[in-house]
Amino acid sequence: MAARIEHLGVAVPSLEEGLKLYRDLLGFSQEFLEEVASERVRVAGLAAGGLTIELLEPTSPDSAIASFLAKRGPGLHHVAVAVEVEGLAALLPRLKAAGVRLLDDAPRPGSRGTRVAFIHPKGALGVLIELVERPAG
Repeated sequence: MAARIEHLGVAVPSLEEGLKLYRDLLGFSQEFLEEVASERVRVAGLAAGGLTIELLEPTSPDSAIASFLAKRGPGLHHVAVAVEVEGLAALLPRLKAAGVRLLDDAPRPGSRGTRVAFIHPKGALGVLIELVERPAG
């Protein structure tokens, strides 16, 4: 299995604020802006020097990002790891069998046509890890 850091997810109360800092002041290029309705979040993807940051703004007060902001305020939400395996659906049962605590038993839709699943922070030494599978092609 090969893996690499896909992006860092940063929870923000406002995409406008986040874009002002990362894009306008720090010089990151904006790669995309989209809403992931199933997660009740708007996502802005920014890139610089091989690093991608996804700014995450809640679209509903009952979203995971809204809960995170209410508890901890803005900041690093997760580290996303792109996995190159026979498929994310095949990796999740192997992780579970090894005793890794998961938030997802099956992949779910992510931004840009990806499929994602999360490892619970208690199963990953305190870090919320998003596993990302890019669409074929």
